[in-house]
Amino acid sequence: MTARFARRARSTALALAAGATAAHAETTVLEPVVVTATRTETAPLALPASVDRIDGDSLRAGRAQVNLSEGLGGVPGLLARDRQNYAQDVQISVRGFGARASFGIRGVRVYVDDIPATLPDGQGQITNVEIGSLGRVEVLRGPFSALYGNSSGGVISIYSEAPTGPPKLDASVAFGSDGLRRLAASSSGKLGGFAYTLGASRFETDGYRQHSTADRRLGNARLSWKLGSDTQLTLIANSVELPEAQDPLGLTRAQWQTDPRGVDPSALSFDTRKTMQQAQGGLVLEHGMDASNTLRVMVYQGHRTTTQFQAIPVATQASPLHPGGVIDLARDYEGADIRWRWKSATSSVVAGIAADELREHRLGYQNFIGTQLGVQGALRRDETNRVGNADPYLQAQWQPTPAWLLSAGLRRSKVDFRSTDAYITKTNPDDSGSASYSATLPVLGVSYALDEHLRVYATAGRGFETPTLNELAYRASGATGLNFALQASLSRSVEMGLKARPWNGAELTLALFQTGTAHEIVTQTNVGGRATYQNAGATRRRGLEAGGQWQLAPTLHAQLAATWLDARYRDGFLTCTATPCATANQQVAANNRIPGIARTAAYGALTWQPAGGWRLGVEGRALGRVYVNDLNSDAAPGYATLAAHAGYQLGLGPWDVGALLRVDNLANRRYAGSVIVNDGNGRFFEPAPGRGWLAGVNASYRF
Repeated sequence: MTARFARRARSTALALAAGATAAHAETTVLEPVVVTATRTETAPLALPASVDRIDGDSLRAGRAQVNLSEGLGGVPGLLARDRQNYAQDVQISVRGFGARASFGIRGVRVYVDDIPATLPDGQGQITNVEIGSLGRVEVLRGPFSALYGNSSGGVISIYSEAPTGPPKLDASVAFGSDGLRRLAASSSGKLGGFAYTLGASRFETDGYRQHSTADRRLGNARLSWKLGSDTQLTLIANSVELPEAQDPLGLTRAQWQTDPRGVDPSALSFDTRKTMQQAQGGLVLEHGMDASNTLRVMVYQGHRTTTQFQAIPVATQASPLHPGGVIDLARDYEGADIRWRWKSATSSVVAGIAADELREHRLGYQNFIGTQLGVQGALRRDETNRVGNADPYLQAQWQPTPAWLLSAGLRRSKVDFRSTDAYITKTNPDDSGSASYSATLPVLGVSYALDEHLRVYATAGRGFETPTLNELAYRASGATGLNFALQASLSRSVEMGLKARPWNGAELTLALFQTGTAHEIVTQTNVGGRATYQNAGATRRRGLEAGGQWQLAPTLHAQLAATWLDARYRDGFLTCTATPCATANQQVAANNRIPGIARTAAYGALTWQPAGGWRLGVEGRALGRVYVNDLNSDAAPGYATLAAHAGYQLGLGPWDVGALLRVDNLANRRYAGSVIVNDGNGRFFEPAPGRGWLAGVNASYRF
């Protein structure tokens, strides 16, 4: 490995895993689960951290398998909202981190088969996740998330299925409301020392709203070889293509109440839309040097292109300083993680270095030619941006007695940004520049067994979050160049909780937490799909999470999750109500609620799922009201919805065939599925669909 590549070494080895969110429907005793949230194997009951695991079968059972948000409702503290807008991705927040994202995912780190889906600047996405071939999703919340560096308000790790049996083939087709169509196929198997998982799918929709059609194509491959008794090599590759996804933008309250399926006229006149392609691959080599020592090396590389047409008025673009209404991005990213682990019967130590590097070529064009709107016009921006980090980390775990477990970790994170401007004219100056952010991130946790079925724990840690390139991309004043005045936000978190297994087939968790943040990054302006940001002083997030699951009978499973989250600005600050905004002039009062965050959330599900025959399930979701701006002048009302599904599964020798019928929003409630924080035109609301149906069939063959 070259010295240059070593500098890119990046943390991907995820660390999560935990509680049994989905035990197999036919067992009355939950299978033992090993968690790796501190990068070493630990019993989930003992770990002093909030972690949840959702098995792949539970993510698929009775669901459309279109968005990961479908199967994450049972994770306390995590809010995943389908925006019904495939130009902007699913909206995910963990304990309030990530709620301000106007597109993609930020403030939460995402990994797919140990490859970061979050780039070094903190911006992430999950569009490359093929649900049909998933083995599990693991979610880590709280102070231990900081062990993954920048923008680790929470960590979501997604893993392909790890086959253990003979080869099998799966195929499925589904149709539903609003022109939903999904075709999928997958295959997995193990042949001696070689194992593979392959998956592909195509999803199309006409969209619930006008101007919201989408076409998405996914492919995923995971291949692994045993290179001797103590060495394994794994190859991961996946791709996603979005030939075109129309962007319906948000609606004002009046527009939403009049016609939730409609769009603002600007979305039609500028034909707001996005196209995207991404391909990436990685290698993971793990070698057991002896009974105590293991070396693990991971490398990855990827390429992503995105073109997005926005609703920026022609008059606004008349300024010679304006970067235009079309964004054309080409991103190349790569990295590595080199890790050594030592483990004994009562303790373990992990040391490593992880780094990422991102190179972005950003072009901007006018979104008109003459009087024709929604077409690529004159060049208005041309710059190359780079972001890199190299983070050493050290973690240790010690169990002095069976009742006590101590975990500690330390990470030094440094993120460097550099921009080189190539669009320089008489009226548009050279805006090249750079910025660097760094922090030392310690974490300490302890757990104690009151008895063999009940543990209490406490954890504290420090985290930080840099601006992303997209948040740096524009200045609220309308001036050119990146907004390098933005500072990183720093946070301190504490958590106390308990974990219980009161009887076989039952698991309960309770967590009380608080996070205080300085220099919180907030939306300053947001117009036409383009946002600018500023720092807003101190904030506080405190809350309570409770989760439980019960195997009520051999084929009957129940699950509940509830979250109370109070997220507020501790300091008052000034914001903008118009664009451009040379100087913020509107007062936001101290103690206002942070927008985009619901104070209460609840989820419940009851599933009857025998090995064959009829299968039934019901699930309910409830969410409190969500403020849409820092001024707290408007809010999306709270809501509760109910869904039900029924299916039939039949085994015919090596064949397994099934059918599914699902109905969402049974009561046909009208509600906002998500909000666009601080939208300058008052188009805050993204309506959720009314009552909808899905029908599908699947077949699998095991050799």
